[in-house]
Amino acid sequence: MAKTKDQDVPGVKAYDGPAGGWGALGAVARAIKDQMAIAEDTRALLRMNQPAGFDCPGCAWPDPKHTSSFEFCENGAKAVSWETTSKRTTPEFFVAHTVAELWTWSDYALEDEGRLTHPMAYDRATDRYLPVSWDDAFRRIGETLQGYDDPDVVEFYTSGRTSNEAAFLYQIFVREYGTNNFPDCSNMCHEATSVGLPVSIGVGKGTVTLEDFDLCDAIFCIGHNPGTNHPRMLTTLREAAKRGVPIVVFNPLRERGLERFAAPQSPLEMLTLGSTPIASAYHQVKVGGDVAVFKGMMKALLAADAAAIAAGGDSLLDRAFIAEHTTGFKALAADLETVSWEVIEAQSGLPRAAIESAAQVYAAAKNVIICYGMGLTQHLHGTSNVQQLANLLLLRGNIGRPGAGICPLRGHSNVQGDRTVGITEIPSDGLLNAIQQIFGFDPPRGKGHNAVESIQAICEGRSKAIICLGGNLAVAMSDPEAVFAGMRKLDLAVHIATKLNRSHLLLARESIILPCLGRTEIDIQETGAQSVTVEDSMSMVHASRGTLPPASDQLRSEPAIVAGLALATLPGTKVDWAGLVADYARIRDKIEAVYPDFHDFNARIATPGGFRLTVAASDRKWLTPSGKANFLVCAGVEEDPRASGAGALRLTTIRSHDQYNTTIYGLNDRYRGITGRRDVIFLNQQDLAALGLSHGDRIDIETVAEGEDRPRVLHGMTAVAHDIAAGSAAAYYPEANGLVALGQYDERSGTPAYKSIPVTIRRAA
Repeated sequence: MAKTKDQDVPGVKAYDGPAGGWGALGAVARAIKDQMAIAEDTRALLRMNQPAGFDCPGCAWPDPKHTSSFEFCENGAKAVSWETTSKRTTPEFFVAHTVAELWTWSDYALEDEGRLTHPMAYDRATDRYLPVSWDDAFRRIGETLQGYDDPDVVEFYTSGRTSNEAAFLYQIFVREYGTNNFPDCSNMCHEATSVGLPVSIGVGKGTVTLEDFDLCDAIFCIGHNPGTNHPRMLTTLREAAKRGVPIVVFNPLRERGLERFAAPQSPLEMLTLGSTPIASAYHQVKVGGDVAVFKGMMKALLAADAAAIAAGGDSLLDRAFIAEHTTGFKALAADLETVSWEVIEAQSGLPRAAIESAAQVYAAAKNVIICYGMGLTQHLHGTSNVQQLANLLLLRGNIGRPGAGICPLRGHSNVQGDRTVGITEIPSDGLLNAIQQIFGFDPPRGKGHNAVESIQAICEGRSKAIICLGGNLAVAMSDPEAVFAGMRKLDLAVHIATKLNRSHLLLARESIILPCLGRTEIDIQETGAQSVTVEDSMSMVHASRGTLPPASDQLRSEPAIVAGLALATLPGTKVDWAGLVADYARIRDKIEAVYPDFHDFNARIATPGGFRLTVAASDRKWLTPSGKANFLVCAGVEEDPRASGAGALRLTTIRSHDQYNTTIYGLNDRYRGITGRRDVIFLNQQDLAALGLSHGDRIDIETVAEGEDRPRVLHGMTAVAHDIAAGSAAAYYPEANGLVALGQYDERSGTPAYKSIPVTIRRAA
């Protein structure tokens, strides 16, 4: 962190250590001490990500085939301690606190009260949630849903922590009810991947396996922060770095996890206070400058290729692959001719030499993996970002062979799996036909609502009710002022959750909270203890079995709750809900019947590590209309002209090291040097000076969304001089969501542009 003057800013101090190391172990110890009560709870950490244990409820990084004695990271331990906490949010808690009072609490304080223990229904007369029986809760929900003539007035949200079994049952219930309204967390994170890659390579998933990282010759890390958001990836990057693999980073902020890492499992590094350098080159691209970088690299590669051929050498492109497996190369090459280096440098914020250097690393490596996160997808043109990345890989045949491919880094542990088993607002005919054949009802055929469309329908009064299978939708969405007002106009809001959050306090005419089991807890059904399954970022499906006693004897599993909702809502249902919930193996049989790629599902998850679903592009089978991978042209390189004027900056939202999505574990961001606060904005020192501001000044951040006259302002933030690309700024999510208008999203994927907000900054009044 830059030091600009001798001034102490409370809660801001440079962090000089590596990612991981003793700092990570200390944070784990503090999380355990603060949340967990008994030794059995702490021993549960040793069963996380193990073949006979439970899957981490945090990130979706895959498990190695040969697990060590512990396969969890600092933030995974925080996620587990947050779920297995000894703290309880009981009916007595709700008696003591009105909803009006709870609304004044911080998001951290709400969740820190602990696990929900009983079904609760809001009572307007007392402004309190009161306990309700499961039967009464289901009856009230079912009566409301049955009362609508049009099923499309109900929205059904899904969190990415939902298991395959619960998600599959949920989509069957909702489609039997009669709608395809499936807003889900994927709409807000990697929808650009799900939409963009099928057009490029025929599948909306990554093409690599964890073993490919052992075979690659170069890794590019773009728009992600593994030290905070998927820390177990650091072990993989460390191993690659130690064997000499160049790791090239493009990221606006210098993130400690991409600079150096001390592996807690390495006695030598821990005892010597040593660490392993990760990035061999770190290029701080300006926020929103990704397409410019990718076009620059491809332009440099084509120029070097032409020069090599002119000198009598071999082509740098894989021309045999291009000829056999792709279409659109000539159009791409023509587009690259039209963009100048002057424009590329201005939009990327990087000198030509840096981009050409990265292209040289790419050209020199036989097998390349490119990893990317939401720093690439949550943009106005996030789908184009992903497709240009695919173009770069296709030029040298780096998709569909060992040690090479594209690696989107998913967030929640089963956000990819939920989509695989049917949580989508745009179902294929194949899915709907299979549902009709297997379950005996005709599912709806029209497109449903994604997350943005759902909120728009709620705000406009077209949607009347919402069921949320996990998550904190209202806080996760952009434009909280509009979202909160819309949610309060609903007839019914149902939240299936483990902990209290702010969305539960946005009161509909009738609001009900249904407490569910966490992934760490034993799930007993009629046939005994059950396992669920999840799919990681690399299409591996494996079992997860909780080992701890439930936080309350009133908790029900997500599959059981979905079945209860279905039975209360669909009096003539054609589905044997009770039979399916009695034994989750029966749910997996139905998944297999609808999705043949899950063949021998129950047998294959009995194998430690599970199995990999088919990813056709990994075998160079392109499920596109042409039967080939497609080079796709993106017009121009500018993300948003409004961020190009004098004094204008482009702001990205970021997660702190003490949070996971909207869940705030604490108020520290260790690797960025922030302690006890979240009201900061990270700025380049040159930008601060140009604005006449200094490190520690109180500032306001303003933006004017397209089509709006009234500016959106984030008041009273503290400016922190930081190692961030010039022309860029960063503030915490979800606090900065108010700067993103509901209509500010990628039109192709529907993903809100959380990471490319044109702003101006001024001293606070």
